[in-house]
Amino acid sequence: MTRPPSAAPSPVPPPSPCPAHTGRAAVPLSGPSFQTEPQAVYRAMRRDHGPVVPVELLGGFPAWLVIGYRELHHVTSDGELFPRDVGLWNQWEHIPEDWPLLPMVGRPMPSIYFSAGAEHRRHVRMVGPALEGADPFQIRSHCEQLADRLIDAVCSRGTADLVADFCEPLPVLVLARLVGFPDDEGADIAQVLKDLADGGPGAQEAHLRFGEHMQRLVAAKRAEPGDDVTSRMLAFPEAFTDEEYVLDLMAVTAAGHLTTADWISNSLRLMLTESEFADSMAGGRRSVAEAMNEVLWEDAPTQILAGRWASRDTQLGGQRITAGDMLLLGLGAANTDPLIRQNLSGGSASAQGGNGAHLAFSHGEYRCPFPAQEIAEIIARTGIEVLLDRLPDLELGVAVEDLVRRPSAFLRGSTSLPVRFTPVRTTGDPS
Repeated sequence: MTRPPSAAPSPVPPPSPCPAHTGRAAVPLSGPSFQTEPQAVYRAMRRDHGPVVPVELLGGFPAWLVIGYRELHHVTSDGELFPRDVGLWNQWEHIPEDWPLLPMVGRPMPSIYFSAGAEHRRHVRMVGPALEGADPFQIRSHCEQLADRLIDAVCSRGTADLVADFCEPLPVLVLARLVGFPDDEGADIAQVLKDLADGGPGAQEAHLRFGEHMQRLVAAKRAEPGDDVTSRMLAFPEAFTDEEYVLDLMAVTAAGHLTTADWISNSLRLMLTESEFADSMAGGRRSVAEAMNEVLWEDAPTQILAGRWASRDTQLGGQRITAGDMLLLGLGAANTDPLIRQNLSGGSASAQGGNGAHLAFSHGEYRCPFPAQEIAEIIARTGIEVLLDRLPDLELGVAVEDLVRRPSAFLRGSTSLPVRFTPVRTTGDPS
């Protein structure tokens, strides 16, 4: 099995195509169409290639994008044929150390997110109960307090950018409390994760700061345990190293941050721009659950997820997959697969009510853990409800066509969401 090198080869030879890609026109996973009309891109992919699409990653590296619902369900259900073992990748000899997608693809490491098989299950046994131990009522209370604090900062202005002022900071502030950080560190954790998500020149330094925060937290909770995720992880009877605790805490916090932020912003965007939901804004809460569920079907925060790697040569969706090929999970595309939609009432998420058969949280052994899904749902729903209670006459502050999506084929969110509203008093205003 080929393992990733410890240092990039110099010079880096050009990537070799997957054998099955030879002679085929691979689809580049980049360009403005993924921001503006991703479903049109997916329709074209289905027309030209079927449910499994040869694609090209940044730098010319080949992969397969699985966009068929049934095919994706099969890949995520068969951990033996399609393990999440990045060490199997047949392109490692060509990958430079500074490849921009390397943090997303990852390397084998002792973390719940970048481990496979028995090692992954060992981490799940520790992290799952630690997350499950969080009291849902306490999570909601944290979310209400922190949402009020964020709204207080803008409520007297009459205008706000909901992404920067509310959707992005709220999840990480709640998660920081849940893992055990004091509130005065929550703001810095939020800034660290924003720098990481931006992927700019400060991303590497932000990653180091993120790890340092978690190292201090582990040391503090070992000395003085509390009612928090970190303390419950440390109390787990199996032996783990400090590095493993730190990496798992980083994975839990980072994975829950941007996805939940985009779930909130995409739901609010839907409620502000679609008449079906906008008409009920004055009522505040009637359509919150419907909007959140429709987003998971139609506008999921994670559109493409890396990944799985074929353990041997096989066939999938009419394509010949070679051992070591990377398979990307097209979660957003699979949710809109017309073959599966034919079996769902009405063919649209709004007609499905509470149908939860979407793949927004992935599927199978490596899906987002159920306790993490529940925490994200509480944060998103509570945050939206508090916002609509406090600012019931929210209106979009720009034309819909002026809203800009994040420039990524992998993540689906807005860079900003300007709104206007009638100014209101802060929660601490005695008048």
